Amino acid sequence: MTRTPLIAGNWKMNTNLGEAEQLALAVVRSADDKLDREVMIAPPFTAMGEVGDILHDSRVILGAQNICWAEKGAFTGEISPSMLKELGGTMAIVGHSERRHIFGETNELINQRLAGAMTNEIIPILCIGEQLAEREAEQTWSILEKQIRGGLAGITIIDPTKVVIAYEPVWAIGTGKTASPEQAQEAHAFIRKLLATIYEKDIASQIRILYGGSVVPDNIDTLMGQDDVDGALVGGAALNSESFERIINFK
Repeated sequence: MTRTPLIAGNWKMNTNLGEAEQLALAVVRSADDKLDREVMIAPPFTAMGEVGDILHDSRVILGAQNICWAEKGAFTGEISPSMLKELGGTMAIVGHSERRHIFGETNELINQRLAGAMTNEIIPILCIGEQLAEREAEQTWSILEKQIRGGLAGITIIDPTKVVIAYEPVWAIGTGKTASPEQAQEAHAFIRKLLATIYEKDIASQIRILYGGSVVPDNIDTLMGQDDVDGALVGGAALNSESFERIINFK
């Protein structure tokens, strides 16, 4: 089974409503005729309704930047799976490094978010990645294994298209530094090999693994040329319609 490439744009805490609508329209124009790849955008929660309306009849997927595991209740500041689905959301980013390192989210909390998404038929994008000090201390593999095993604890995967992993070395996010294609491939191959110890080998071989961390038009082609790189989780470059269009049109 061929893994369908996925280009995901994480807008983070950017764009007002008008900017979000214009950017969404531009993404639809760029992506709607791309039948061999998928495109997802994750706008701020405040714009999800309007962006969802724009994406409704398109091939572009509406995603969320986070998700709660509970359907309702005393969870101030959270968004439930049913709320996301009502807006047309079908994907959600969980465990982004900014959630881990700024807001203190643990592997256990991230696992709850991932489980809540999957239970409600929302595809989670589980983000993992090491910090610079951890890479320099040669702890990359142990950190990735801890994050993967923690994030996927108790999770049964029957359909490998219903979960996505995103490797984002923290030292490369928003810094202009990008893991070399060889570094990305090495990490992705390690992740896939580890997944094969948790799930059946054919399941692991079909789970999509994205690369994230200063993905730009100049490096997307070489990154996508690696055997185990199945797409990209794009931050800053996703906020520029021309840059994101070029990334969507990777060769």
